[in-house]
Amino acid sequence: MKAKIHITLKNGILDPQGKTIHHALEMLGFTGIREVRTGKLIEFFFDGMSREQAQQLTENACKKLLANPVIENYDFIVVENDQE
Repeated sequence: MKAKIHITLKNGILDPQGKTIHHALEMLGFTGIREVRTGKLIEFFFDGMSREQAQQLTENACKKLLANPVIENYDFIVVENDQE
């Protein structure tokens, strides 16, 4: 079983890395992209626990360590290792 966690900046929070990527894409001729926002992908791999236990562990880790609730949002899914 694994969890895929996505952490992104909240709307209204400046994303300088996203702006840099957007500018570079424009310089390379990629047009039509209005905005670029960046984030993080974190994966947990679990052994010997139920889906419910994996979900609870992931939720607690996000709340206590992985995401800053003032400026970041997070979401996650828990799937079998061979699923996406």
